[in-house]
Amino acid sequence: MSIKKKNEKVFPWTFVFFIIVFMVMVFGSNDSDTIDNEERKEYSSNVFSLISSSENKVFEEEIKSFAKKNKINIDISYDDTLKITRRLNQGEKYDAVWLANSIWTYAVDSNVTRISDTKATSINPIVFGIRKSKAEELGFVDKEVYTDDLVRVVQEGKLKFSMPNPTTTNSGASAYLGILTSLAGNPEVLTQEMLEDEELKEKLKNFFSGLERSSGDEAYLEEMFVKGDYEAVFTYESSIININKKLEAAGKEILYAIYPVDGVSISDSPIGYIDQKDEHKKEQYQLIANYLVSDEGQALLAKNGRRTWYGGVTDSADKSIFNPNWGIDTTHYISPLKYPSTTVIKQALTLYQNSLRKPVHVVFCLDFSGSMWGEGIDQLRDAMDYILTDRAANDFLQFTGEDIIEVIPFNSKVDTVWSSHSDEELLVLNERIKDLSPNGGTALYPATQKAITLLQSEDTSKYNTSVIVMTDGAGNVGNYSDLEKYYHSVNSNIPIYSIQFSAADITQLEKMAKLSNGKVFDGRNSLIDAFMEVRGYN
Repeated sequence: MSIKKKNEKVFPWTFVFFIIVFMVMVFGSNDSDTIDNEERKEYSSNVFSLISSSENKVFEEEIKSFAKKNKINIDISYDDTLKITRRLNQGEKYDAVWLANSIWTYAVDSNVTRISDTKATSINPIVFGIRKSKAEELGFVDKEVYTDDLVRVVQEGKLKFSMPNPTTTNSGASAYLGILTSLAGNPEVLTQEMLEDEELKEKLKNFFSGLERSSGDEAYLEEMFVKGDYEAVFTYESSIININKKLEAAGKEILYAIYPVDGVSISDSPIGYIDQKDEHKKEQYQLIANYLVSDEGQALLAKNGRRTWYGGVTDSADKSIFNPNWGIDTTHYISPLKYPSTTVIKQALTLYQNSLRKPVHVVFCLDFSGSMWGEGIDQLRDAMDYILTDRAANDFLQFTGEDIIEVIPFNSKVDTVWSSHSDEELLVLNERIKDLSPNGGTALYPATQKAITLLQSEDTSKYNTSVIVMTDGAGNVGNYSDLEKYYHSVNSNIPIYSIQFSAADITQLEKMAKLSNGKVFDGRNSLIDAFMEVRGYN
């Protein structure tokens, strides 16, 4: 039975999720397929405008084709689910919204944006995907697995994993709250007092000690996992399916999906109408929404790994997609997790950022070449002031005294390294950056190589390591080939993240990202937004 047959009954339990809406007010955006406000077309009565969670971009071609056949001039914008709610609350106008989960519709202020006629389009559980040989070694294949079992093997050093960032992504936050609730014994209501339990904190800390890489968006997580050499990933079921397709095509070992029996997070991907007092737009919305829950639309969603059956349970799923050999199980009911109050959620997220996550050792390579004079240096100083002070705490992105932060300012030379090992030293570091003036050339590659040198001997069981490069130009001191040779010679697995602004050479930055399984972020419109984004990856 498809979701369209009993749409009003598919997800009655999602209404308990209204208490999570506080998260929307504090999260930033970290999805890669975002469209900036300046780039979006102005709202027009002649265009049907849909804003959608980035994970739905895969369906764009078919939706636009359907719209064209029905003479609908559609414009689709994409962004992170949590940022979409902010944009709607700020008064941006659209005719419809397609979110990752019904819980986020409650975060939209109905006095600003009124959403109605919502339809759940699919089910997407968050599960553990473990290399199959490793899952067999751990005894997790064809066996009921509990959250405690996963924590135990991580604590014993038998498993490392990657996942979306819990404080910057919908899937990561949901996964974290699910782990938290399960380890607390699945209470009827999770309380602040429970979060203060030292035994619970120790279990959570042990679990996150196994976090190898975090990602600010699902698409990058999939790409990173396929390119790298990782044991496990905690993410959407559809992402596990996508990863396995790519792994099989590359002749690599596939992942085996694990569904903890004591609770799984689920997204229901609702689409909703935004009332702009235009009956023609409402008719167009109904056509698009009905298409998504029609047999044709549901087949499209299922083809891309979304469950489209009543309750998410069926014996007749396409085994080439929902492959039982991958551990994908569509035959058993999945128990949805419970969420705590907004106050407890805020405390839980603060607890994660300050105490539970594995500390990071990050080296910032900051461009102080002559071209940085003026707006460039002002943006850089403001961005570093954001990331090194309490300003970042508003978005749960702050560093703590447990982290090691180093800064390499570079121009024609690379002869300075500043380090911080405490909250007080972070403030001193910030003042040093403010006092430095730009001049000279751009030693991009030597600075990055120096950063790798600082990190390559770090104990990765204690720290997650990364390099963050900021530049507004092209490297003209040193060369890429020297960096490449050095990176391979030290057998490094350190990601190099770059923030591009002004006239930075994107080709140079992309080569460093490819070398290190890293990523390039666009800071040309807002350097602080780019910093918020890159913090989701370390």
